[in-house]
Amino acid sequence: MHQRVLVIETATAACSVALIEGDSIVAAAHEVVGRGHAERLIPMIADLPDAGRAARILVDCGPGSFTGVRVGLAAARGLAIGWRAEVAGYSSLALVAAAAFAEPGSPDALAVVLEGGHGEVFMQRFHASPFRALSELASRRPDAALAALGGLPAIGSGVGRLAALDSGLAVTEALPDAAAAVHLSGTFASLPPRPLYGRAPDAKPAA
Repeated sequence: MHQRVLVIETATAACSVALIEGDSIVAAAHEVVGRGHAERLIPMIADLPDAGRAARILVDCGPGSFTGVRVGLAAARGLAIGWRAEVAGYSSLALVAAAAFAEPGSPDALAVVLEGGHGEVFMQRFHASPFRALSELASRRPDAALAALGGLPAIGSGVGRLAALDSGLAVTEALPDAAAAVHLSGTFASLPPRPLYGRAPDAKPAA
């Protein structure tokens, strides 16, 4: 029997949850909420079968919204204590890539580009089979991200910034969806449950 896993996704403008067992999605919910993750997340979990209770919790560690990532991690840690469940993390970029590769006719490789802070985008390139990262996570200016694409199609919430610089670019708008975690495995579904910011903090401690 496969272990039941609760997946929590709050790193971007979307808020989503899913219960998965092996390769099956038991139940899922996905909403674009903007900044309302804290208000929506727990009710969404409560609406799942058995109020979302699972032996393992998988949560998006980022990169993405600072507040959204913290909301998801706090909920995952709290539920893990109450349920005595295992908790692990995954990357929002890997989740978007895995979802894209699961679609019929998907490319062999692509770049995930998500909205970042200060006018930058979070970017990472992935290969479909075997699923692996082709580059490190980086926060880049749109022009630098465009130069780093290497001719690959781009998908994510930040692709509009690149398309504004190159109207002929192959781009697809997308947000992470918890249900796509059914396609994650190995190290991509076992990150430490702590924030993955993707860029240096804005504030620096005094010398």
